Amino acid sequence: MAQINKPTDYFNTVTYTGDGNTTKAITGVGFQPDLVWGKTRSDARNHQLIDSIRGVTQTLQSNVTNAELSSDSSGFLASFDSDGFTTQEGSFDNGNFNVSGRTYVAWNWLGANASSSNTDGTITSQVSASTTSGFSIVSYTGTGANATVGHGLGVAPKMVIFKNRDNGTQEWDTYHTGLTDATYFIQLNSTNAQSNTNGALRFNSTAPSTNYFSVGTATTTNESSSAMIAYCFAEKKGFSKFGTYTGNASTDGPFIYTGFKPAMVIVKASSVAGEAWNIKDNKRNTYNSVTGTLFPNNNAAEDTTAGSNDADFLSNGFRITTTDNNMNYSGATFIYMAFAENPLVGTNNIPCTAR
Repeated sequence: MAQINKPTDYFNTVTYTGDGNTTKAITGVGFQPDLVWGKTRSDARNHQLIDSIRGVTQTLQSNVTNAELSSDSSGFLASFDSDGFTTQEGSFDNGNFNVSGRTYVAWNWLGANASSSNTDGTITSQVSASTTSGFSIVSYTGTGANATVGHGLGVAPKMVIFKNRDNGTQEWDTYHTGLTDATYFIQLNSTNAQSNTNGALRFNSTAPSTNYFSVGTATTTNESSSAMIAYCFAEKKGFSKFGTYTGNASTDGPFIYTGFKPAMVIVKASSVAGEAWNIKDNKRNTYNSVTGTLFPNNNAAEDTTAGSNDADFLSNGFRITTTDNNMNYSGATFIYMAFAENPLVGTNNIPCTAR
């Protein structure tokens, strides 16, 4: 399997300060993104996920169960551009992407910059896939019956995030390779632990295959006649890693080997309830400790409190350096997803202590 030598060709984070104008061009991404996940850092606003299959005006919000919003009154995107994207003020305000003086972050993934019909599953899907980086966006219409849906990656995804676009009461059910098995799910919008309550209904008790993922009869993943979206992530050497670690409640916390210096890490306690999802990246903190944290399951402003959610990004992985339960609950299992800033040169897997 070929290694990606320049991860920023496929995933990149940008930060910026709003200017309050009707539109604002955000550059520096390095490619035309297919998924933009944006969040106000300095204000309590919902997360915004916009992708190229659904279109630039269509927003979903990871911290709530709301149905898809068309032309969100607090702002959306005007376009996906060759080096980023352009924001668009909404009819009410500019809060989602461009209030003057507020700080923002956007995480960006490259798909195919186009979509195509996929018939690998029993449900035909529309897919924008990068087989190089192991990321795809999958749109399909639910049937309410056990089914399979093609994801276009050619390898089995390690994580799939689902959202019912039409039904505003449905959770963000998520499959992750680090959960107990494919009868279990975890919810991006919630602090709940993993669960297998009616778990077979989510993924038909079946882990994703090289060509498709499975869905059961649950309305979160396969409601009859509802428009569904799935974000699929496969593991790629030198670019992405998905796994688990066990908390020890020590500032000398677990070291997680990824094989690269991380650019972004998302962590969630899967075996205990009440702990938030955590997003950390290398653009909001450009050196260790990486203290800035945003939470996919709530709309809170960025937490920059030293010691509360700290981690170090190292040349070959990351180390947890906080006693906080959110990231280091003693004895708890945590799932994570990580994307690379730089691939590791060589095979030495001894943890580094400086960045």
